[in-house]
Amino acid sequence: MSAPLTDRSDAGGEEMMGEINTTPLVDVMLVLLIIFMVTAPMFTHAVRVDLPRAESAANVEKPDRLDLSIDATGKLYWNAEVLSLAQLRERLDVAAKAETQPEVQLRADREVRYEIVAQVISAVRQAGIRKLGFVTDPADRSGR
Repeated sequence: MSAPLTDRSDAGGEEMMGEINTTPLVDVMLVLLIIFMVTAPMFTHAVRVDLPRAESAANVEKPDRLDLSIDATGKLYWNAEVLSLAQLRERLDVAAKAETQPEVQLRADREVRYEIVAQVISAVRQAGIRKLGFVTDPADRSGR
């Protein structure tokens, strides 16, 4: 009588084999390889067009820039021209209706009251201007 193919334990169950069956893994990998080989040319296929050469500058249109400044006393400046808050609101309304909206860059003195800065920000937002930036001086290494 020949020996059984699997070892039987004392409890009567079969022991697990310590080897991994790699045949299903190889089958899956071969199927994926074939799928990629068939689909890869579709991704690289492009129409060849011989384009003419011309030299020109890049057409980059920069938006207008408005410099709003607030000094330590709370005076408003529109591109270095002194304005009141009411005049600022009027000019912002006109600027917001332009074909290309300007980019507003706000510079405020560190000693100015926050209330004035908040009023200017509110006026810019109410006018409908979407680009508002805050300009600061870079700090030196001492943190001042």
